[in-house]
Amino acid sequence: MSSETTLERAMKDADNGKLDAALSSVRLLIKRKPQDLDAVQIFGMLLMKAGEMAQAIHHLGRAVAAAPNVTAYRNNYANALMNNGRAVEAVEQLRKAIEIDPNYSRGYLNMILACAAIGDSLGGIEAGRRGLVLRPDWPELSRNLASVLKDAGRVEEAIAEYQRAVAKAPKDAGLRSSSLFSMNYPDFPVEFVSQAHRDYAQCVRTCYTPARTDPSPDRPLRIGVLSGDMRTHSVAYFAEPFMRNRPQGCTLTIFATDVARVGDDMREGIREMSDKWIHAFSMGDEALDQTIRSNNIDVLIELGGHTSGGQLTALDSSPAPVIVSAIGYPNTTGHPAVGWRVVDSITDGPESDALCTERLLRIDPCFLCYSPPKNAPEPAMPAIDGPIIFGSFNLAAKITPRSVALWAGALNAVPNSRLLLKCKAIADPGSREFFLERLASNGIPSERVDIVAYTKGLQDHWNLYSRVHIALDTTPYNGTTTTCEALWMGVPLVTIEGDRHSARVSKSILYAAGHKEWVANSPEDFAAIASRLATDRDRLQTLRFGLRSEMQASVLCDQVAYADRFHAALREAWRSWCASVK
Repeated sequence: MSSETTLERAMKDADNGKLDAALSSVRLLIKRKPQDLDAVQIFGMLLMKAGEMAQAIHHLGRAVAAAPNVTAYRNNYANALMNNGRAVEAVEQLRKAIEIDPNYSRGYLNMILACAAIGDSLGGIEAGRRGLVLRPDWPELSRNLASVLKDAGRVEEAIAEYQRAVAKAPKDAGLRSSSLFSMNYPDFPVEFVSQAHRDYAQCVRTCYTPARTDPSPDRPLRIGVLSGDMRTHSVAYFAEPFMRNRPQGCTLTIFATDVARVGDDMREGIREMSDKWIHAFSMGDEALDQTIRSNNIDVLIELGGHTSGGQLTALDSSPAPVIVSAIGYPNTTGHPAVGWRVVDSITDGPESDALCTERLLRIDPCFLCYSPPKNAPEPAMPAIDGPIIFGSFNLAAKITPRSVALWAGALNAVPNSRLLLKCKAIADPGSREFFLERLASNGIPSERVDIVAYTKGLQDHWNLYSRVHIALDTTPYNGTTTTCEALWMGVPLVTIEGDRHSARVSKSILYAAGHKEWVANSPEDFAAIASRLATDRDRLQTLRFGLRSEMQASVLCDQVAYADRFHAALREAWRSWCASVK
């Protein structure tokens, strides 16, 4: 068998989920032909898929050293470096590739994200603009450029870039998913956002007959979870209660679509609690569809939606009879194969039914259950003689002009108060200037703002709450993990009720935690609630050391009760399907 045939077969095997076979065949080829650099770099790419980053970097670096003027080798080497957290070196490799060939568009594609990873969003944006001059119709270029714009907080520019690209490639599912995710951030009319999600159906390609298993309504279920976040990630923490507390006889199969990460305790814990773990990162959509079918999954729970961790395209042919969207995405998926979605009556009132393509499963009192961190420090108060500090630790994209206007109202209601922002994007000089201008134009001058871009780890992140008296939420995309974290660290949070799921998540969390008095119904109410909290320092002291125990005793942290509600909802969906096929 020729080298070319061996490599082609290996790549096909990897796409079909046979990664071990692909690695073995290429490893044998390299032993026979150690100077075959195409084999060496493909071996490195397969190792990267397997999560063996150190070995991947070694082999891809070897190919670059042997053929320094082959731009594709440098590009693949840069990708491996990026995936191993070595973005500075990745940028260096991509710059050299572009120097070798200024028309190498793939170098610009990856330079966008590499620059952003080292805190140079302006460099990433420039790389995207230059790449689009060479290939104006390449959806991936537009997608990467828009992603950097979004992460830098320039959401309006990102959406404009997405929409321009979607108009040229309307059936590109990945591009449309990224565009839809970005539309959750600004104050677009809820009907407009709903219709955009419905339009996702244009991308769905049905290749097989929908899966069917034994339609017995009351038998134990074979449950599958499809996610790219089965690791130390907020989605995994919120999903753990229903995965751990399953009805007797029900089995759990995990289809993990992210890169394997050695030493991730959360990942190993989920693997241990599941009946079967399938590493699906290297699988193409067809292979993943067939793998789900071959495991006879009755109810498949997808946890990503249109986020980067989702893989909705693998669901096009309905590989399980019942497919449910839960936890990870704050909107309808618009995917016709996703039949149900887990919400609650606060996040999604009766008006939401018409806005969603799924049937809504309301698991009151809250669609979430918080799994508190096991090693968070004890709450601590800010200095007793210092000014009131309002804080937000949310993503840059959530800090909309409306959010800033709400915050300005709170600061203006409390003389001498300050705002503490923790946001990774603000470490980037270009993004920092953009945000300071946004804050100033909406009534918050830079001299009242303290910025923390990074903390060394989770302990330092949690300790930062000791500098904050009151947390301020974002809208129309609320915090979720940040909301729960603030409460766990004894920090009250003020939110405002909105007109969609993403704008009501904090309300649902606060009601479940027993503090509905912190939910505002107008900007004036938001400022008044913040002011009342700020002027009662004794109350803040009591909350600081009492909120955690309140949360532990609340329905928000009752994992067994939550799991019972969640699995009852799955059973409802299952029985509905059974009735439909008899």
